[in-house]
Amino acid sequence: MPDDTPTDRGPAVDAAERRLGRRLRERGETVAVAESLTGGLVGSVLTDVPGSSDYFDRGVVTYSNDAKLDALGVSRESLDAHGAVSAPVAREMAQSVRDTAGTDWGVSTTGIAGPAGGTEEKPVGLVFVGLAHAAPWGSGDSFVRAERHVFDGDRWTIKVRAPDRHSRTCWPRWTSSS
Repeated sequence: MPDDTPTDRGPAVDAAERRLGRRLRERGETVAVAESLTGGLVGSVLTDVPGSSDYFDRGVVTYSNDAKLDALGVSRESLDAHGAVSAPVAREMAQSVRDTAGTDWGVSTTGIAGPAGGTEEKPVGLVFVGLAHAAPWGSGDSFVRAERHVFDGDRWTIKVRAPDRHSRTCWPRWTSSS
């Protein structure tokens, strides 16, 4: 099935980001992001919405493994056992940025944009998006999740599709019951 995710967002802020921003603002919740593959694009998309300072706390770009270890405290064990491009690392990144920033939500991206670096097991275009939620104490609604996607296209297309897919599909589905 072809992926119809736009690759040129243009100057207009997408309705998905506006809905996300409105939902965070209405709930009085905040978000922080930890990005590898996307190099700051998720934070950029979230802050394209006017008034995003009400809910966007910070973005951290941790492109190298050392940055993931030093800035986020991702475990060496996870990196060695699963690699930087993996669901466990995406979950650790999301949870760490959420905890470090003291926000309600932590978002992460890690992946292989190419054109080199892919393998049969981890092809170019493989992206993991993580989301961590800290619910009020005792509510039992906290969670940490990661979702796997594989996108076709050149390096830029893959990088742009990750934040778009997150705001259009992952976030709404993950937060619908929280």
